[in-house]
Amino acid sequence: MIIDRILQLIKYKGISRRKFYIETGLSNGFLDKVKDIGASKIKHILNAYPEVNMEWLLTGNGDMILNSYKFGDRTNTKNSSVHEPNTSTYKPENKEAIQKQQVPLYNIQAPAGIASLFQDANQDPIDFISIPYLPKCDGAIHVNGDSMHPLLKSGDIVMYKRMNNVIENIFWGEMYLVYLIADDLKEFVMIKWIQKSDKGDDWIKLVSENPQYQPKEVSFTNIKGLALVKASIRINATY
Repeated sequence: MIIDRILQLIKYKGISRRKFYIETGLSNGFLDKVKDIGASKIKHILNAYPEVNMEWLLTGNGDMILNSYKFGDRTNTKNSSVHEPNTSTYKPENKEAIQKQQVPLYNIQAPAGIASLFQDANQDPIDFISIPYLPKCDGAIHVNGDSMHPLLKSGDIVMYKRMNNVIENIFWGEMYLVYLIADDLKEFVMIKWIQKSDKGDDWIKLVSENPQYQPKEVSFTNIKGLALVKASIRINATY
């Protein structure tokens, strides 16, 4: 079964199921809930791990890893008809052939606004960031404010992976980029720890790292977008 081969892939990569869910964007506990897997989920996996042989994943035939990835050549792959990957989170045998992501850096003060970070609206990035072995990310923004200080300070950069905006998919206790529309229709984007709320299943608690900021209970209906923070960058000098 495909599920068995996915578990074999997880073991081969030496990662936890939790990390697999984060990197693929599949829902937490997905592997325990289904016996088979649809085409859309296969695409999620191949997008996250483009080195995986689609034929092996679907049928069990052939090698798990495409030969072109084994030898550091990404120009011709069997999966090209499914997607055109331009990122990689694995460590190839030929380290000189490492392919790094080009993560777009966005300006959330731009006219396209906050919503474009979580929707398919077009917004031109102001730059791109490349870091070896970075988990798959959708974008990056500058930190504004000190609510997550000292862990994050104003001017730092965080890189994020958009998540399905479903409360069941939240990894409780992790740091998220949160797109919030208040009751007065004002838009906010903030970086917070997300914890369970005592108010019930339809509420979440947004927690700051800075103790001067009090936790805030928010109805999940006001949350319009979530992105898991995968990495941060701090520039210590400007010269």
